Amino acid sequence: MVITVGIDVGTRNTKIAVMEDGAKIIYKNVTRTTFDFAKTARGVYGSALKELGLREDDVKYVVATGFGRYRVDFRDINVTDITANSRGARLFYPNTRCVLDIGAGNSRAAKIDERGRVVKFRSTEKCAAGGGGFLEKIAYYTGFEISEIGKIALQSKNPVPISTVCSVFAESEVINLVTQEVPMEDILMGAHLSVIGRVVITLKQVGVEPEVTLTGGLVLNPAIPKALEEKLKMKPNASPELFYAGAVGAAVLGYRRLLKKREVQAA
Repeated sequence: MVITVGIDVGTRNTKIAVMEDGAKIIYKNVTRTTFDFAKTARGVYGSALKELGLREDDVKYVVATGFGRYRVDFRDINVTDITANSRGARLFYPNTRCVLDIGAGNSRAAKIDERGRVVKFRSTEKCAAGGGGFLEKIAYYTGFEISEIGKIALQSKNPVPISTVCSVFAESEVINLVTQEVPMEDILMGAHLSVIGRVVITLKQVGVEPEVTLTGGLVLNPAIPKALEEKLKMKPNASPELFYAGAVGAAVLGYRRLLKKREVQAA
């Protein structure tokens, strides 16, 4: 049994996945990312080892990914977000050909081959309008918790898109819609559609090809897959497990790296 670990240090959350032989997930968890990326990563790693009853020597490879990957000082290697998410997406959905990773600050789209390797990649600009940060602002402006707005948005019958591409200027637009007595669910669904509209532009740049798999924090928001389905005219793969796609994919890559090293040593 070979134990590998993937740690995904994002701007909002740090996720960890512990795997056996690059195929079986034996542990996964998430914690809030602090300003000290190294301390956050070390903390979530230590907790995982303690809960599993493992020593550091039991772990054969640690792969870091995410925004803070370079600060994980105990890593063996680091990989990009989209590389890790693509591998993770294929583990959960083997027929994945396009990966859409929607993060807090921006979003990334990739086309991958049958082995999960990225063949084409695009990213939105580093602006909240292309990620979850935009919806956090909308939640704040409307007085709801970010965890609530997706469920409320699903009740919409006539969504009203938020036209501005700036999360700062969106406040006045939301206020105007409220004063016009537009139903809150229509405002919120409109905000989701606005985010997805910008994200889909990035996805189309790499070429939309079934199956499309959604990863990132917004996969937990039920209105995001619905908005994506409406824009793409196809149902994307979306499940809570994909929240951990980056960490899982990193652990898978760690196992593959070990196999290659052993092949070289045996040659």
